[in-house]
Amino acid sequence: MKNPKLFRLWPLVLTAYLGVCSAADFPSKPITVIVPQAAGGSNDIVGRLVAQKLGEVLPGNVVVDNRPGAGGNIGTVLVAKAPKDGHTLLMTISSAQAINPAVYKTPGFDPVKDFTPLALVGSVPNVLVVNPAFPAKTLEEFLKLVKSKPGQYQYASAGNGTLNHLLGEMLNSMAGIKLQHIPYKGVAPAMTDVIGGQVPMAFASLPSVMQHLKAGRLIALGVSSPTRSSVLPAVPAIGEQVPGYSGTLWVGLFGVRGVKPEIEAQLQDAMRRVLAAPDLQEKLVAQGVELATATPAQFAAQLQEDIARWAKIVRESGATVD
Repeated sequence: MKNPKLFRLWPLVLTAYLGVCSAADFPSKPITVIVPQAAGGSNDIVGRLVAQKLGEVLPGNVVVDNRPGAGGNIGTVLVAKAPKDGHTLLMTISSAQAINPAVYKTPGFDPVKDFTPLALVGSVPNVLVVNPAFPAKTLEEFLKLVKSKPGQYQYASAGNGTLNHLLGEMLNSMAGIKLQHIPYKGVAPAMTDVIGGQVPMAFASLPSVMQHLKAGRLIALGVSSPTRSSVLPAVPAIGEQVPGYSGTLWVGLFGVRGVKPEIEAQLQDAMRRVLAAPDLQEKLVAQGVELATATPAQFAAQLQEDIARWAKIVRESGATVD
């Protein structure tokens, strides 16, 4: 080679060229959106709506793959270990991404180091729902009843350490009551037992119980958001009776940390277009989702804040999973 210096630079030039080509050709195969929760929950409902629209914005197919288990850890770890090519994404919720690292001794992933926030979709309140046969019909009646009979009533959740579990623990602490926690392997089986009368009540995300509320199979007594939900304006915020009580669930899309910046930017731009689509917004709002306006950087900051906040609550409640 007449120019040894140029020869030494050739691998760098080739790497840059191939990187641009791979980004320009993205996606080169179907994109898989991993939902680390079972079908029927908020993340599954929202994730499928978003994935369908993402498939209209990006060339190629976008498929949803439910990988539930261990409170969301199984699917989350699967994405953390996926190839860094942008074709495997994680649609997850705050309880899995921000709470699990405090609840599980070895969750198997780092919520910050292993993932890149792509888009915050929105947030949803949890709803305190009861079987229609439950004697209390209002939040005020409910609090008086359970306070008068400590330890005699149970509430169902989607599992140990989930947000709806911790919301019950928070209510116990802040309202001076004592509800017994009954964990399930997902929100769907929990709702089945509440509807069937095996357990009298539960905390569940609004999208996951909306159909049951409309059909009269469940009654909503209160929402966990700081203010009332526009979808359930007649249902009070629990904080109206228990000052300071609040806790909402956010849903967001993450990529694997280490994906090429060009591909990451393509995904973020695609999600901006997806979330700006009026038809998708209408569907999400109908499910009780409060649409987000945060940038990916703001989403990353919120994740850090939530990790610290829930770690404190977990320590105080003693909710751990070996």
